[in-house]
Amino acid sequence: MPSPNYHPMINVAIKAARAAGAIINRAALDVEAVRISQKQVNDFVTEVDHASEKIIIETLLAAYPGHGIHAEESGQEHGAKDSEFVWIIDPLDGTTNFIHGFPVYCVSIALAVRGKIEQAVVYDPSRNDLFTATKGRGAYLNDRRLRVSKRVRLTDCLISTGFPFRPGDNFPNYLAMLGELMPRCAGLRRPGAAALDLAYVAAGFTDGFFETGLQSWDVAAGSLLVTEAGGLVGNLTGEADFLDQKECLAGNPKVYGQLVSLFGKYSKFAPAGLKAQVAMQTAARGVMPATAADEPAAD
Repeated sequence: MPSPNYHPMINVAIKAARAAGAIINRAALDVEAVRISQKQVNDFVTEVDHASEKIIIETLLAAYPGHGIHAEESGQEHGAKDSEFVWIIDPLDGTTNFIHGFPVYCVSIALAVRGKIEQAVVYDPSRNDLFTATKGRGAYLNDRRLRVSKRVRLTDCLISTGFPFRPGDNFPNYLAMLGELMPRCAGLRRPGAAALDLAYVAAGFTDGFFETGLQSWDVAAGSLLVTEAGGLVGNLTGEADFLDQKECLAGNPKVYGQLVSLFGKYSKFAPAGLKAQVAMQTAARGVMPATAADEPAAD
């Protein structure tokens, strides 16, 4: 049933996310039977992704036929093409986890209004955890208000990330970043679903998160959860306009600043002098720095 405590658009997004979650949960009962294809090396899509996306889009457009759609699998094929209201959808974030029966995956739905995220739902169907946020109204897990953690020392912090797995990903940069962080924090985790990683930062389960190579549908909903829970999110240099930059860093305000200080030089937006410094450091470690040919092509 719709909740009077939620924004009307959130209620529709929740309906869509739960419908997709039901599809995912049914398929998870016999994951070996799920048909899988590969978009590129190590980048999988299943019939469950497509079915989940279909029900989400149908639910959203039934309520808001004049809205636009930007979805992982179908792009901008559906919805209005010139609307100021655009739903950004990842129907199954963590597909690789899902096809292995590893229960860390979710549905991610966000609404951008004139390019700014104003509504967010991240739904974990295996745990029935519903994360929601409306701009200016706070972030919630089920009915509990969320706040980011209060830890201030990186040595006490649990940080999450995602490892590079696509051709063209900058492995040397990631190895160097891990080398900077791991001796300085309490622990590092790689759950495998960026939308949930961001939701967990919002909930205070982890203190920070970073990853490169992400698309807008991976981070749109989660980023609003973080900011509405009192955290900060941006690219590796700390710039807030990060949604389409394929870099994401998030954390509580104290941790965020420390992570920016550590990782800013690894950003593709870092000054040339800092990039040269990184190249020399990776070479000194015996890791060949990535060349321009190694970088992923722009979408």
